[in-house]
Amino acid sequence: MLSQYGSLMSVRPDNDDALVQLAEAGRWGDAVALRSVLAPDVVAICDSDGLIPMLAEPVYGVDDVSALLAALLGGRPDTEPAIEAVNGRPGLVVRRAGKAVAVLAAPADGARIGTLWIVLNPAKLHRWDRQRPGVGEAGRLGPG
Repeated sequence: MLSQYGSLMSVRPDNDDALVQLAEAGRWGDAVALRSVLAPDVVAICDSDGLIPMLAEPVYGVDDVSALLAALLGGRPDTEPAIEAVNGRPGLVVRRAGKAVAVLAAPADGARIGTLWIVLNPAKLHRWDRQRPGVGEAGRLGPG
């Protein structure tokens, strides 16, 4: 999670540096840093279960994907991005006031992110809401 001092606090493997940079850049509204972590031909595939019609099709290119990420990650003081295991690999969980609003997964394919899978479907996000200590743990992405 980003602390009030602006650094991502997480025990994490070295290969998720791109996700850390993405989280920090988005959180602080740093458009240049956000774009620098994305490949020029990046694609974001979003699952909103039709609740966000404009995201029914993939989002292509660094301009449009960085705008999408800026909207998801920044602009609100209660936004809490955290690096967590998503289907067994490092991913990014975005919460607002403890409630999950997005889960991002990016295949590890170098220093820049080329593909993002973004779950925005509330039916799939509820299991990522902040848990009380000792109560459950984040689930896998998938149906239901």
